[in-house]
Amino acid sequence: MLPDHWQQNDLIINGVSLHYCRTGNGSKPPLVLAHGFSDNGSCWLQNALDLESSYDIIMPDARGHGLSARIQPGDQVDMAADLAGIIHALGLQRPIIAGHSMGAMVAFEVGVRYPDIPRALLLEDPPWFQPEERQTAGQPTENPMAPWVRNITTLTLDELIAQTRAEHPTWPEWVINTWCPAKKQLDPNILTVMNIRGIDWAEKVPQLTCPTLIVTADPERGGIVTPAIADRVQKLNQLCTIAHIAGTGHHIHFEDYAAFMKNARAFLQTLEG
Repeated sequence: MLPDHWQQNDLIINGVSLHYCRTGNGSKPPLVLAHGFSDNGSCWLQNALDLESSYDIIMPDARGHGLSARIQPGDQVDMAADLAGIIHALGLQRPIIAGHSMGAMVAFEVGVRYPDIPRALLLEDPPWFQPEERQTAGQPTENPMAPWVRNITTLTLDELIAQTRAEHPTWPEWVINTWCPAKKQLDPNILTVMNIRGIDWAEKVPQLTCPTLIVTADPERGGIVTPAIADRVQKLNQLCTIAHIAGTGHHIHFEDYAAFMKNARAFLQTLEG
């Protein structure tokens, strides 16, 4: 499925094995693509194919996802530290970091906590909820993704592909062929160490020090970042800009790939030179 000239390797980061795929050898500007919850690095396949002529693209599998380490009892999972560790281990200099959903949250945390790492951030519908929607760590509620995860674990790959085609008839085949196998690689125990609704983004957005593009979708179609949140983000930090792609839901780069890439390329061009 992946081009033969792409590299696939594993690194020991923070005591665990983390898998990644890489398109280049360091001769081009580095671009790190962080995937969403239940995806893996190959879910950026088409984006990487279209950008590899200009960038050295690194697509890690987050812990509990893809071919990376499983979640063990008592694990304290810090995906931002994991991603920063990968960037350091590979010797990447000021990479641009793009992320979708969970990956956008991870990229955002890297930008806040490790400001010397990213040249810029591209955040695709990060899980930034209104305060009343946020879930605090102490609330005794089931992870909202748990029922969905239980469902996909009961399906065979063929059943999952059929279900996904029925639910998302406009998704291209490359999405189906990467997204569905990734679901079968998900470690359900990741749910025990994740709380994406607990992120206080409004406190952290002002701490960003690099150009940041936030790509948003339509809330009525499942987009998380609402117009009100987007407006507040821009007021909190002038380094943040918004690109709204109408007619899409949470999986923007699956649902309108051309529009997503048009906005991504325009942003990347502003960073050249």
